[in-house]
Amino acid sequence: MSLTTKRLTALAVSVSLSAVAGACTTVGPNFAQPSAPGTATYSAKGDLAPVEARLDAAPVAGPWWNAFGSPALDATIRQALADSPTLAEADATLRQSQSALAQARGAAGPQVDATAGVNRERANLQAFGFTSFGDLKLENPTFSLYSVGGSVGYDLDLFGGEKRRIEGAAARVEAQARRSDAAYLTLTANVALQALTIATLNAQIEAVNQMIAADQANIDLVHKANALGGSTATARVSAQSQLEQDRALLPPLEGQLAAARHALALLVGHAPADWTAPDFTLADLTLAAPVPVALPSALVRKRPDILAAEAELHAATADIGVATADLYPDLKLTASLTQGALKPQDIFSYDATAWNVGAGLTAPIFNGGALKARRQQAREAAVASSARYQQTVLTAFAQVADALSALAADDAAIAAYGRSETQAGESLRLARIAYDKGGGTLLEVLDAQRRVHEIQASRVRAQGQRLADAVRLFAASGADWRSAAT
Repeated sequence: MSLTTKRLTALAVSVSLSAVAGACTTVGPNFAQPSAPGTATYSAKGDLAPVEARLDAAPVAGPWWNAFGSPALDATIRQALADSPTLAEADATLRQSQSALAQARGAAGPQVDATAGVNRERANLQAFGFTSFGDLKLENPTFSLYSVGGSVGYDLDLFGGEKRRIEGAAARVEAQARRSDAAYLTLTANVALQALTIATLNAQIEAVNQMIAADQANIDLVHKANALGGSTATARVSAQSQLEQDRALLPPLEGQLAAARHALALLVGHAPADWTAPDFTLADLTLAAPVPVALPSALVRKRPDILAAEAELHAATADIGVATADLYPDLKLTASLTQGALKPQDIFSYDATAWNVGAGLTAPIFNGGALKARRQQAREAAVASSARYQQTVLTAFAQVADALSALAADDAAIAAYGRSETQAGESLRLARIAYDKGGGTLLEVLDAQRRVHEIQASRVRAQGQRLADAVRLFAASGADWRSAAT
């Protein structure tokens, strides 16, 4: 180690020790984590409880979508987690905030700079009155000056402004990390919802195809009756009209199915032409166990958007300390060491050494109230951040309550469609018997059959909606996705 480096290091150590001894207090309020809510449930008085959800139940093993027991869904979500540009953006933003924290920590520590240079200079002797020496006229000499050295500075941070600034940066890193978690949870939920949309549309298309097959069977029946002279023109027109009406149901459903597949490709991170969605069916997506829902007191400690709002409140609280510290004096220590010589070989000699040590104190005296106004702004920003946190919590509770109510309504609808389908099936059976025995008309059979198919289509939609609402409940309750990365 060179002599210059040793001396500069000694000065840096001296300044750092003085800094440790001089630091005295940290102004501003200390952050306190908001208390957990006292409410014990989500549903309002009179709301029905769904059978698919349990408060404070054991969590699903592995990522939350394992509850649907679909390998195809698991593979699709894992691909989305690996390839989605949305998640790449969230991760890059997190790394950016982490770098900002490292910058704040570095700025608060000792600042050491090294310098080195060579200057070509010309002395102006005449400026100092030296024009001659005896009969000899003096010329202004030209020479080279070699120098090497360094400096160290340290802000004693007497009132903790830098500490609060670092605290705020760390809180913002935490907020961004939680927003990244929210992006992951939102993506996994949206992939599952699109998969369920595809499955439901496939089921509806299948139901319509069954209706078309039944319509064709009715037309065949009319043709047989016509051959025997027992069919009317009205029956033939009605049967053909029903067939065409049911065929017209297919194109809109097929268009919706294509759009759902395209949307899923986008979520996975691929162009629709470059990726084909699995052919999901409702039979492959079943909710094997009730959705575990955290109690309100636990939800505020696990849902990503609530945790992000809490971290933002922490950062806003730290900003008050930064603005408060600006109202007080600031003391900075500096030290420098320079080796300068006319010849390079003499640069590290003792005679070539120059140094200085100093302390600078700055204190606000008059600034037109700007610093106090800045502190008041920080205080009001913290109040606003607290209100946003409370609103985020309330919104989360309302979303869970909505999902629970939707699941309960789905249960009721599926049960009602089941009973209605049983009655409609019996009506269709009796109408066919009456028609076969000549006591009924084909129109009565067509009407009964139409009713059965309408109820079946409605039941399929309700089953898909029930699974979709279960996904929304997983997302609203802050379900875990992290084990998917292992």
